[in-house]
Amino acid sequence: MKALIIGNGGREHALAWKIEQSPLVKKVFVAPGNGGTDLEDRIENIDIDINDINQLVLFAKKEKIDLTIIGPEIPLSKGIVDTFIENKLKVFGPRKLAAQLESSKDFAKSFMERHKIPTAKYKTFTNIKDAHRYINEEGAPIVIKADGLAAGKGVVVAMTVHDALVAVDSMLEDNLFGDAGARVVIEEFLTGEEVSFIVICDGNSILPLASSQDHKRLLDLDLGPNTGGMGAYSPAPIVTPELHRKIMSEVIEPTTKGMKNDGIEFTGFLYAGLMIDKDNNIKTLEFNCRMGDPETQPILFRLESDLFEILLAAADKDIKNYKAKWEPGSAITVVIAADNYPDQPKINDEILNHNHNHNHKDAYIFHAGTILKNKRIYTAGGRVLGVTAKGDSLKNAQKEVYALVKKIKFNGMQYRTDIGNKALKKGL
Repeated sequence: MKALIIGNGGREHALAWKIEQSPLVKKVFVAPGNGGTDLEDRIENIDIDINDINQLVLFAKKEKIDLTIIGPEIPLSKGIVDTFIENKLKVFGPRKLAAQLESSKDFAKSFMERHKIPTAKYKTFTNIKDAHRYINEEGAPIVIKADGLAAGKGVVVAMTVHDALVAVDSMLEDNLFGDAGARVVIEEFLTGEEVSFIVICDGNSILPLASSQDHKRLLDLDLGPNTGGMGAYSPAPIVTPELHRKIMSEVIEPTTKGMKNDGIEFTGFLYAGLMIDKDNNIKTLEFNCRMGDPETQPILFRLESDLFEILLAAADKDIKNYKAKWEPGSAITVVIAADNYPDQPKINDEILNHNHNHNHKDAYIFHAGTILKNKRIYTAGGRVLGVTAKGDSLKNAQKEVYALVKKIKFNGMQYRTDIGNKALKKGL
């Protein structure tokens, strides 16, 4: 069978790497892919933009693709799944209406409020004066979110009223995020520990994946600006069997049922970003309608089951009898980012020692913002590599991953040195 992965990040490299291992699959295409997927023997990059839906459909028809998996959020928000289905092509991902859970913060918050899914108190604004009045009434800290898609950068955690007002002005007046920031959602500030909880949905049944924990801030100790994610590990030790059941019953199941009650079937990856407080109370921070990045890398690095077989069954609305099998121990991913990320990252720097993939059975370097030119790999985006390792414990996985990170060289590279420390400090 043939698979097509749409996207060019670390998530898509990990998906292609895992799907290529399926005995059912003879060929994996990635559109457009990156330098890392270009280096893989049984994976072929296709030079089609993720938003060129018509060309992607034509390619899938021409190559008789058996299953297309959508990686990033933008084509989902533009209705790529609807178009593939209309053309009688098998595809895994949510339709446009369902993808609003991610593409509109206001849609997601009103959905959660309507279906009694725990989340932070909020209000939505398009008027600057009204937003200012609300911030002055509520005080700080407070969270400002661009309503639409902003590549993981449309969230400002404002620790002062002044910072909150500036954030609102930059979105509503200065058009910092374009149409994505034409509306802002202002939320109460929550404290606790963040967890990423991802499941596979087929419209009826739910298959949970291993838990994970993402690190959004650029710098150690969760300092610096928000990013698309600087590292992750799986499993998240905070997610005990009891908390797992609670997340499923309070968040995941009400979400899929709520969508169905609203006349919207949800098929695809459903990602819930959750805040867990000291009493194990859950609040839903956000929904994504695709695998997280970088959470995909450590999750799939531990997955023993055939991912392609599961996703094929999900596209056929038939995962009720499937369970995912996981390697024991932990996996961890450290993101290496380009100089000046997350602002205007510097590109076209050659990367040395980027490919240890055939020498390490317990480690892998997934590429994100890279390009292959003249048999050499160069930086081509903000988040460049997702160095991933596994071990019988989180401590050993962390030791393995940082040993590999230190071998990689390019100008201005930056990474966090504390991915996983939060769990280790708690003795988990």
